[in-house]
Amino acid sequence: SEMANIEEFDEFVGKVDKISKIIKDLNSSEDGIQENAIKEANRHIAASDGRWRTKVSGTRINTSPPPLASQTLQTDSPENFMKAMKDDAEFRREKRLEKEKTATALKAQGNEAYAKEDFETAVKYYTEGLSVLQDMQPLYTNRAQAFIKLGKYQEAISDCEGALKCNEGCIKAHLHMGKAYLALKKYNESRKCFETILHLKPGQKNIVKEYLNQVDLQEERDNQELSARQELARGAAEARSIPLLLKKLSVPGQVPYYYCGGFAILSEAVGNCTSQTLFRLNNGFSIISSNDMVRRCLLPETKDPESRELCASVLKLWKVTCRGNAENLKILMECPISKQSIVELLTSEDAVVQQACLALLHVYSEMPYGRRLALDNLNVPILTKNLMYFTNLSPSEMGSAEKLFSSIHCKTRFCIQVRDVLTGAVVVPFTSILRNVSAFNQQTLPPLVSAVGRLARDNVNRCSVAHDPDCWTAFVDAISRCRACDYKDVLYALLGLIINLSTVTSPAIQKHAAALCVCCMDLLKDSNGDIVTRAAGVLSAVLPQSSEAVQHALQQNIVRVMHQLLKRDEPMTTKYAIQTLAACTAASRLAREELLKSDKKLSDLRHLLGSSCDETVSGNAALCCAHCLELEGISSRLLGTDIVPVLLRHAAADAANTDVQKNAAIALGKLCRSEPRHMDKLREMHGLEILHSCMKLIACS
Repeated sequence: SEMANIEEFDEFVGKVDKISKIIKDLNSSEDGIQENAIKEANRHIAASDGRWRTKVSGTRINTSPPPLASQTLQTDSPENFMKAMKDDAEFRREKRLEKEKTATALKAQGNEAYAKEDFETAVKYYTEGLSVLQDMQPLYTNRAQAFIKLGKYQEAISDCEGALKCNEGCIKAHLHMGKAYLALKKYNESRKCFETILHLKPGQKNIVKEYLNQVDLQEERDNQELSARQELARGAAEARSIPLLLKKLSVPGQVPYYYCGGFAILSEAVGNCTSQTLFRLNNGFSIISSNDMVRRCLLPETKDPESRELCASVLKLWKVTCRGNAENLKILMECPISKQSIVELLTSEDAVVQQACLALLHVYSEMPYGRRLALDNLNVPILTKNLMYFTNLSPSEMGSAEKLFSSIHCKTRFCIQVRDVLTGAVVVPFTSILRNVSAFNQQTLPPLVSAVGRLARDNVNRCSVAHDPDCWTAFVDAISRCRACDYKDVLYALLGLIINLSTVTSPAIQKHAAALCVCCMDLLKDSNGDIVTRAAGVLSAVLPQSSEAVQHALQQNIVRVMHQLLKRDEPMTTKYAIQTLAACTAASRLAREELLKSDKKLSDLRHLLGSSCDETVSGNAALCCAHCLELEGISSRLLGTDIVPVLLRHAAADAANTDVQKNAAIALGKLCRSEPRHMDKLREMHGLEILHSCMKLIACS
């Protein structure tokens, strides 16, 4: 009966608990507990008839126990009892390893079949593996992936659930489940799967974002198509006009003006998302791209007026059908003829075609998804070269090209893709326009300069531009021209680019350093504080590369000017000014003497050391001090000041930049060597140990 079964089960559980307690007590460190456990074990063994039995009933747990366990339980030794338990565990472990080996081999065969795109065979091997080892998580996720390839999405979801039972944190299970739900158009479930990945692995933010974008785009597409079909079913005149127009335009062999007129009417009819979707649903893209006459007109070598007009009308139609519509953008970019023509027609001899092509590309640049499609599908090096072609055209054309160029240049992938063509495609036309800065291009040039600057954030591109002599010649010419014509926006952008490029040590920079120095010293007199700051920034970056430039700067009283800039209490200006002073005092004794004329007790440097939280500022201030302390008598002047405490604080600090510690320690060493009386203060502050540690740091660097 049911009650008897329950009683039997309770009795069994009681025996298990009793044996567990015996085993625990046998392992006790207390002799008394262990002795009692031995006695209890012996009594338990003696009470049995040599076999462990279960009563015959409808519920059997194990009527044929393993021989090893049976033999062990017949022994009268607790040690043998424990050994039997261990042997049984080892037996199970070996069986597990054997199963794992078999299942792993089957998984490898499945992976091999999957790599060959034989998904049915892959599923077969994964299934065999699971029959051997049911809790092997990779078999579930791999089979789920194969099921997705076969379009068996529900089966894939079931396998992902199986994988999660094996491992709740399995990223692949959530990923494949999200894909399967997406294929089944269960968008909320799909989002939850991808969002779970983000919760489990916050570092996968960008990847998860891509998948969530896919969900949004597909849901948006489905909603658009549902709405469009509903409009068509209601018999709305605007909705019915799209299929009718496309039907007429699908007739082959007509004269070019027939299609031109039809495309123009269709462009007017496509005025909203619904009409864009109906254009797509009625094969609008394929009707156009499969038309031989249209295909010919999209070739760049086509020159007859009729074909050019037809070409412009096609580009305009593509623009209106794709603007703001992600799915249409995708379909157009998947078409080989459109991918090729969009890039090549930028340099068409026909201005109308050029503008239509630029306008179409702008549609892609307006959406992140569109920009990604462009970078994935277009010939980026040629596109870049063709966009830069517009820099010598009219302001409106240059402005359009610049906006498009700026919209895609910030992508890391774009920076990498243009590396090999950077000089010819970007630097040459860029330097050409810099040599001809004028009212004609002064409004469109600043964003173009900024775009080149962002390209130069890539190390390879930055080095390429920094080593180009023509580029630096153009920089000097452009600065002079902008200064003379008061083109401050161009000047500001250009100085920022030069600061960026000057982080590279380059013979081209060294050659032009003196000329740049003259230009920037002149700019330090400008009424615009931002221009002054960036001019100081250029000097701070260029002067360390050229002793000749330092001499030119000293002749123009650079030390006095920079010392005055330190007193402005503007963080960026202060940073550039102290870097410039450090470069000058490192290269010239005259610079040190000039600084001490302005600041006899290095009060401003000590103030920076005591107040600045910027390690670049404090490190360069300490370096300036070290340079100045090489002059005779300076250390004595500083007796009674706070020079020792402020330097010691930086020498002892755990700075992220060890140069700060080194510079402070070097300054302290020079100070005490020149004027031994500073040693008293150093000893008082227990600074000798700190100084000794810093010297070790310097020796190891």
